[in-house]
Amino acid sequence: MPKLDELLDQIGANESHRLMPLLDIVSKEIEHYEAKNLNLPEANPAAVLAYLMSEHALKQSDLAEELGGQSFVSAILNGKRELNTRQVKALAHRFNVSPAVFL
Repeated sequence: MPKLDELLDQIGANESHRLMPLLDIVSKEIEHYEAKNLNLPEANPAAVLAYLMSEHALKQSDLAEELGGQSFVSAILNGKRELNTRQVKALAHRFNVSPAVFL
């Protein structure tokens, strides 16, 4: 998506930039295309967390502070406990992903 990147670089945070309408159109078209053509696999929050931990070479103890203790991390990964809103936000921030991946 080099053209989208170029637009984003030119526009920056200036919402009144003359290219903003073009950015809106391009963004909507990309979103429409992805929704229609990309089938992402469904995964439960525990599986997503386990995958991200593996990708970042993290242990349960590395997430203990963010999730409320190592026992909470273990319970979440084992499907015995669900993530709450605060935990979802913390994980999304840590891994730089949308909170939606944990819902």
